[in-house]
Amino acid sequence: MSTYKIKVNGKEHQVDVDPDTPLLWVLRDNLNLVGTKYGCGIAQCGACTIHLDGKAARSCSVPISAVADNSITTIEGLSEKGNHPVQNAWREHDVPQCGYCQAGQIMSASALLKNNSSPSDSDIDGAMRGNICRCGTYVKIKAAIKTAAKNT
Repeated sequence: MSTYKIKVNGKEHQVDVDPDTPLLWVLRDNLNLVGTKYGCGIAQCGACTIHLDGKAARSCSVPISAVADNSITTIEGLSEKGNHPVQNAWREHDVPQCGYCQAGQIMSASALLKNNSSPSDSDIDGAMRGNICRCGTYVKIKAAIKTAAKNT
């Protein structure tokens, strides 16, 4: 066990975990931030997407020992009241069906828009590649991202 100081959603936390513990499990099991979901465990589905220094990252494949002084944002920290432009667009377009993948989808979309406020279809496809939606709401996801881009 090692002690790590991490900054999550703007708050400092201290956790005692093995160095190879994936960030996903630190967030869920140690900090009780359960909005970030476990999907595949091999960084292929996107359900565990968070922001690591503002960039989308798969938390299931990032060991806590690699986090260091990075700033981590989870779906819980994206906006205090759940009114981030991407979250608003998700509701406007009625994107979620089962909802399981949606936190990861929203985190990937918000990272895209933070760096590219006017993404093309190709930009959206590239940023969202690897975020799997078993319900197949990809058309609604793309429409919501375009709406959010107008409101960002």
